Amino acid sequence: MKKIEAIIKPFKLDEVREALSELGISGLTVTEVKGFGRQKGHTELYRGAEYVVDFLPKAKIEVVLEDSKVETAIEAIIKAANTGKIGDGKIFVTPVEYVVRIRTGEINEQAI
Repeated sequence: MKKIEAIIKPFKLDEVREALSELGISGLTVTEVKGFGRQKGHTELYRGAEYVVDFLPKAKIEVVLEDSKVETAIEAIIKAANTGKIGDGKIFVTPVEYVVRIRTGEINEQAI
């Protein structure tokens, strides 16, 4: 099993969710986060004063999948989240050793 964490632009969230849903992936967690990468934020003008916006709003999607579904899920995320502009985000994949569904006590693949 693997955990996919995708940091994307917030307005792309619905497109990514729909792309994953079309693959039969239904369980995911979404968190509103802030951060920056190479774009390093930007400056804005507010009431005549210029200020730096260091942390930009992003959406973080987390999903745990069987190994066989990971590559297709990554491809779907890339296709749905890509704008071709800086700040599109990143995808991280990490191994998951153990999963337990609290309600039923199911473990590993049966729990996801």
